[in-house]
Amino acid sequence: MTESLVQIEGTSRLPPWIRMGLPNELYPQVRDLLQGHHLATVCREARCPNLTECWSAGTATLMLLGDTCTRRCSFCAVTTRSPHGVVDETEPERVADAVSQWGLRYVVLTQVCRDDLADHGARVLAATVRAIHARSRGTRVEVLAGDLGGDPTAIGELLRSGPEVFAHNLETVRRLSPSVRDRRADYELSLRTLKEAKRLEPRARVTKSSLMLGLGETREEVVETMRDLREAGVDLLTLGQYLRPGGRGFHAVERYVPPEEFTELGREAEELGFAGVASGPMVRSSYHADELFVRALARGSV
Repeated sequence: MTESLVQIEGTSRLPPWIRMGLPNELYPQVRDLLQGHHLATVCREARCPNLTECWSAGTATLMLLGDTCTRRCSFCAVTTRSPHGVVDETEPERVADAVSQWGLRYVVLTQVCRDDLADHGARVLAATVRAIHARSRGTRVEVLAGDLGGDPTAIGELLRSGPEVFAHNLETVRRLSPSVRDRRADYELSLRTLKEAKRLEPRARVTKSSLMLGLGETREEVVETMRDLREAGVDLLTLGQYLRPGGRGFHAVERYVPPEEFTELGREAEELGFAGVASGPMVRSSYHADELFVRALARGSV
């Protein structure tokens, strides 16, 4: 990856509706702030194609608990390695300091999977949410967590820290989950995690999930998966095009879904009862997350 643009394999062969942005004057400010606080972002580590657009808009998704993941999913470019239980205890305060300096009113925190930790990282995530709220009282926090092993204790600890949105990505349809995600991830486990988050705080917490399209799923499978998410009580949904982040070892793109199909699926998701839906080729789980949340609030749906 270069300093100014995330490289996606086969860029020259992409359809015309897949386009990466160019950096503006805010881009280096965001880059320098992140580097100055020694913070990792999923934007960079996962080679997100929207990196330049989001950083140029003054936003980024901060990645906690290091920059190496204990899982190896075939769609993800984050480095796989066990940190052997090592945790940076200064991370919550460094993140809170950066958010305060940045002046963010809405921040998305995500994490690498930490199967080497008994609580899967819930304590550090919770400490970071509390630190942000203490330093920046008007800032809303969305936490994009792993499945946390489906552990109600870990999920509860994170929710008690008070994130406005609890997100966990189902990623793909039931049939493809074993080949797309790490063997420790599981379709039903993800649904249980989302159900547990809603059960613990049914009114006070907004839940969210995301699906990638173009992995080989059928339209019927996508609709079935959206129904499963609604049954789990999920409020917000994003649908986006899967883009292969590299060469061998990553899942192939089976199909580029046209924009009009994303529009149709987004409309169907709203009919199923999701409070807020973002659906389009370049949409990612954290893409314009603040706008999706605010839009759902304005509708009185969450």
